[in-house]
Amino acid sequence: MVKEWQTRTALLLGEDKLEKLQNARVLVAGVGGVGAYAAEMMCRAGIGHLTIVDGDVVTPSNINRQLIALQNTIGQEKAELMGIRLREINPDLDLNSYRLFLDEKNTGQLLDMGCFDYVVDAIDTVAPKVNLIVQAMRRKVKVISSMGAGGRLDPTKLQYADIAETYHCTLAKVVRKRLQKEGIRKGLKVVFSSEQPDKNAVLVTEGERNKKSTVGTVSYIPALFGCYLGAYVIRKLAER
Repeated sequence: MVKEWQTRTALLLGEDKLEKLQNARVLVAGVGGVGAYAAEMMCRAGIGHLTIVDGDVVTPSNINRQLIALQNTIGQEKAELMGIRLREINPDLDLNSYRLFLDEKNTGQLLDMGCFDYVVDAIDTVAPKVNLIVQAMRRKVKVISSMGAGGRLDPTKLQYADIAETYHCTLAKVVRKRLQKEGIRKGLKVVFSSEQPDKNAVLVTEGERNKKSTVGTVSYIPALFGCYLGAYVIRKLAER
């Protein structure tokens, strides 16, 4: 049954495709600058079963780009905040929300219990990102992954590609090399920017989990990465 808030979507997609979305199960790993937008776009489109994972809390430096980052949410758990927001959009949403930093062990456990139709990788640190991709692909779970959004200003340079076809992206280069060590050279769909990043926008950091540097960002680029991720999954699930 189409709810009133879904009528515009049903008018565009048709009730049969909306039903496919309602029955779909998607995992979103990371709900920061990129992942929160991906999760929200999928929720608003009517995907009925979402699992969101993020081990972090909101910090002041998140406010320039992250959907859930406000002056009054500093210090609060990102996964919990995103879960509250998604349920306000769709009270009927089947939602699992975990404050969790993914590692080799719990990633496998999560994938095995979820029966996911798609995994959206919006993790911004290399080790857990590659681990999620590898474990999902070995389980034949479809994945779309976000590459680097930092250091860029031009929204027209975003595109979809196989990981093997990416360029001008340091994160993609590192991910490619790590995947090659696991015997994976292609077959991973990604969103990346072909814009040359601003090399002056990089700051070396200390004491951050799985992260050696941070890159300057602007409000709209991570959001667009998230919208690209969400749009891809929505279209694929509606058409299956």
